[in-house]
Amino acid sequence: MKMRSLLSYIILFLVTLTFTIGCTNPAVYIKTTNETDSASSSVAGAVRLGFSAWPGWFPWQVAQDEGIFKTNNVQVDLKWFDGYLESISTLTAGQIDANSQTLGDTVNSIAGGADQVVVLVNDNSTGNDKVIVREGINSVADLKGKKVAAEEGTVDHFLLLLGLKKAGLSPQDIQFVPLETGKAAAAFVGGQVDAVAVFAPFTTQALKRPGSKELFSSKNFPGAISDHLVFTRKFVNEHPEQVQALVNAWFATLDYMKANRDKAYKTMSKRAGVSMNEYKDYADGTRLFSIEDNLKAFQAGSNMTSLQFAAQEMSNFLKDVGLAKTKPDISKLFDDRFVKAYAEKVKKS
Repeated sequence: MKMRSLLSYIILFLVTLTFTIGCTNPAVYIKTTNETDSASSSVAGAVRLGFSAWPGWFPWQVAQDEGIFKTNNVQVDLKWFDGYLESISTLTAGQIDANSQTLGDTVNSIAGGADQVVVLVNDNSTGNDKVIVREGINSVADLKGKKVAAEEGTVDHFLLLLGLKKAGLSPQDIQFVPLETGKAAAAFVGGQVDAVAVFAPFTTQALKRPGSKELFSSKNFPGAISDHLVFTRKFVNEHPEQVQALVNAWFATLDYMKANRDKAYKTMSKRAGVSMNEYKDYADGTRLFSIEDNLKAFQAGSNMTSLQFAAQEMSNFLKDVGLAKTKPDISKLFDDRFVKAYAEKVKKS
């Protein structure tokens, strides 16, 4: 899969300013003591599920640690990726069966020839993606001429562009410093750049710089960042019962988290490499989608709150600006039968 170019993000943020939902989201370079080598941890017959550093995806760790996969009759080979972009390319290569990734990245994968299916909405970002600045910078206008770091082609680079556009600035008005997300946060703390665009849990690291503060976040652009469980079509066609079991396990995990809040936070904060108190600060920054939210998102609609509409708009623009030779076929991108089946199961119980 080709990595998103800066041009594609400029196009997508113009769409998002006109409408209202889903584009991208990342995760990069975090290790914890319970990390395993994905190459050596394969489980025969298990669903190979990738995830990376984002609060909306840490519940997968809870599902594994609490035996929720087993309870829902599905074996899962849960694979942690230090780099979000690596997880995308690994799914595209068919080396895993499913991955947690964003709508924008999935449409781009389809444009590049991948055959993938969105079966579940994990979350929307509502503040956990932030642009953080040093002391003395008090407005977006103050970023003019300043050094701003972000990982190029990720959701936080996209968020930065959204903020600049809203304030009447262009990407050329800043000194953009492309760094991997973890390194971007470290460079900001070390005083090498004036501002940084990062996502949780790297936001916690960046805010440790004395005098630093949040300038704006995904909360200022509601619905712009959505995250999903995405499978290869081959796996969905061959193992629909395992897909259903994994979707069931996700919602069972959300129920478990509501009933065991502190224990779940302990697990997720460990995976994130931050304290429980720090992790609790992320709670309002990511909106985990309920079954009702999922059912609504999968419905056809005339604005960006509909996944079908959002994907179509992204597809049109990819073709119009030449980032895709042909318009990507998204007619079969969404498969809501699994969330519908879960909703029906809950209704009957």
